[in-house]
Parts: sequence; structure tokens; C-alpha cells
Amino acid sequence: MTLEIRLVNTADEIETVAALAQEIWNEHFPPIIGQAQVDYMLENLQSAPAISQQIAGGYEYYLVNLEERPAGYLALVPSVDEEAVQLSKLYVKSEHRGGGLGKAIIDFAERRCDELGAHTLWLTVNQHNAGPIAFYERRGFTRDGELVMDIGGGFVMQDYKMVKSLAGE
Repeated sequence: MTLEIRLVNTADEIETVAALAQEIWNEHFPPIIGQAQVDYMLENLQSAPAISQQIAGGYEYYLVNLEERPAGYLALVPSVDEEAVQLSKLYVKSEHRGGGLGKAIIDFAERRCDELGAHTLWLTVNQHNAGPIAFYERRGFTRDGELVMDIGGGFVMQDYKMVKSLAGE
């Protein structure tokens, strides 16, 4: 398996990530949060302009290529003063799930935390997204409370915060 995880820098790469978001989110999330909320979140959080704005604000987006083809993406949000990094996005195309790609992405995120001097990797995940919750727990994350966030448009995100301590690893 030829795996490449590359920092997103160009407009074309941002467009590729936005296209991946459209495909992955529309395949996975409608049964969990409904199509209307998927559409709203894609437009406001995962469109090319939204991704560009997030990158300008300090997000690190990475394109995950498998055999030189886009297979997924992730985004990290470093908070150096807190010695923590948020794994803001981790999305893999359905045909690549279950084959170790998610584990490779988590390993990459942990290495990036080490480079940044961060001791904690954390994320949020929808409370009804059972498969990813179980995946994160297998990777050593623990639940650290519930978050309910109004994201506008009449929509609310109901997530778990999950945390992994990297100290001593």
C-alpha cells in the first residue's frame, strides 16, 4: 500500500478536499444527522471557501492519497499554548475503511503532535456515530464529556469530546 499524507497548500488541493467532503459526508451522515444538516455543514464548513478560511486561521489540512488517488483527508488545529492538538477532521472514503488507513492517519496526527510539542490529541464525534466512536476508543481515546453546539441554520451538533494523552509515548 502506497500511502501519502500531504499538507494542503494549493487551490486545487483545497478543491480536492471539498470534493472528498461532498462524497464522504453525503454517503455517511444523512442517516445520522439528516440531509438538510449535511448540506448546511458542507456549505458552511467543508466548501472550498470555508476550507481556505480555516487554513488561513491556522488549520492544517492534509490530503490522504492511497496508490496516488485521493482516499480521505484530515485537519489538525494546533494549540501550542495548551500543548494540545485538535483532530478536527478525519474522513476516509467508504471503500478504504477497515483496512488500516484510519490507524495510519491517527499515527500521523500523533507524530505531528510530537513535532509541535503537544501532549494531548482531542476530537469531537457525533454521539450517534457508533462506528467512529468505537474506532477512536480502540486507538486509545476516552470520552471526556458531551458537547452541544448551535452551528446556525437551526442546526445543533451533539458530540462527545474524546481525548488521548500522548505523554510518555
